[in-house]
Amino acid sequence: MERKKRSIKNGILLVLVGLMLIVAQACSTKSNSSNEAASSKEETKEGGTLTVVRLSDATKLDPHFITDIPSANIIYQKVYQGLVVPDKDFKVQPLLAKEWTVVNDTTWEFKLRDDVTFHDGTPFNAEAVKATFDRLLDPNTGSPQRTKFEMITEVKVIDDYTIQLLLAYPYAPLLSILASQEGSIISPKALDENPEKLAEHPIGTGPFVFGEWKSGQEISLKKNENYWGKKPNIDAVVFKVVPEDATRLAMIETGEAHINDQVPVTEIERIEASDTMGLYRTEGLAVEYLGFNTKKKPFDDVKVRKAISHAIEREAIIKGVYNNVGTLANVAMSPKVLGYSDKVQPYDYDLNEAKQLLKEAGYENGLEIKLLTSDRKERINMAEVIQSQLKGIGVNVEIQVMEYGAFIEMINNGEHELVINGWGNATGDGDYNQYNLFHTASQGPAGNHFYYSNPEVDEKIEAARQETDEAKRLKLYEEVMQIEMDDAVYIPIRNYEHLAAHSKNVSGFWLNAANYLMIDDVVIK
Repeated sequence: MERKKRSIKNGILLVLVGLMLIVAQACSTKSNSSNEAASSKEETKEGGTLTVVRLSDATKLDPHFITDIPSANIIYQKVYQGLVVPDKDFKVQPLLAKEWTVVNDTTWEFKLRDDVTFHDGTPFNAEAVKATFDRLLDPNTGSPQRTKFEMITEVKVIDDYTIQLLLAYPYAPLLSILASQEGSIISPKALDENPEKLAEHPIGTGPFVFGEWKSGQEISLKKNENYWGKKPNIDAVVFKVVPEDATRLAMIETGEAHINDQVPVTEIERIEASDTMGLYRTEGLAVEYLGFNTKKKPFDDVKVRKAISHAIEREAIIKGVYNNVGTLANVAMSPKVLGYSDKVQPYDYDLNEAKQLLKEAGYENGLEIKLLTSDRKERINMAEVIQSQLKGIGVNVEIQVMEYGAFIEMINNGEHELVINGWGNATGDGDYNQYNLFHTASQGPAGNHFYYSNPEVDEKIEAARQETDEAKRLKLYEEVMQIEMDDAVYIPIRNYEHLAAHSKNVSGFWLNAANYLMIDDVVIK
């Protein structure tokens, strides 16, 4: 009888988890001709080096310390793998774990593959999984990812190829977080001998082995000849740093490079008109917003935050800056993410209300503020539009443009006032947005660059991550997002649409909804 009850309970939990992950099914690629070209199955041709051109260099390559998707993109599902992996519909599939069982609300058991070796020759087994998570969860490691896994109280080795994750409380999105780059399993030998070196020399189990990193220029990966699964068709991949948008596109057009996964929206017409380039588009899980550093004057005053919120004409930004790529956001969560609500609405465009609020806050005679952005073309354009819009209420904006690595460092240290930023949800679950962006424990590198703290918000976010009734969970997210909006912590701007320009002589790649470039099946003609 006990076993039967347990299996029913397991079934219910797995169905719940399945529902949470199924939400991103709509994120699969829009079917247009160039997408078909990007993934068409032609006869498989072996060899060649795939060249990917990108705006900026990685910041670091240790999955326990990466806090940005462009860096994670280099290693995720290439050098590193996790126990599980999202497929094209963002449903979780087995990877380094062959199967899993929900033993009870707070015990998850994983059966591991027994035919996997790390790139340094170390065998993959239960001890390796334990070593990775023990390091991640050790407060002394100082990983900004720790809070994402803090519900794990113990990684218990059952035998060589079986582990159990023991949780402090039921955590419905566990599989989705294990499937993200934060769940990467690292060589235990590397962790033991020289963990610091992992920031620049990753060692995992994936289809590609790290080659070299020429700082500011390129990062190369080579095909893993001893890979346990289906080996890649290509011999190598090189991620080249090419800061100029026009140069990146020219390299695709001439065939000097194959994929540019950071395409300015202003270039869509040019790509579509080209004989040698294709355009890949897919809806994403990310949201772009204007964020206030709520600890810095003048944004420690909610009236000032509300005034700025009323003075931004968001539709003009989507149309004028983004060429209608993506959709107008209403909260800091994409409609594709479990937990989204259309009931929470941002502040309307109302200059009189904005001026009145500034007057009440004591800034009747105007205000000087700094707006930080990274060096992406659209974001600089957005900053200029915001600068012009805020002039209308007597707010003078000084724009600070930083190279991506310096930008990340600055917001991680809380040195900004107002920032144009985005949050790329890596799991399809609302907890990844709410806990990382708004919980007090996530201030700084973990994602809360608003430096926002509200005990009621913390309480509701914690309740939502433990709630296994989906309707109740959705209600909690709606309530908490309304409080964040009432506190005017940020101004939602845009739900992402991911774009990539590609040479027509490359096929088999795709971008997943979290904007990771997937190259396992790439073929170069």
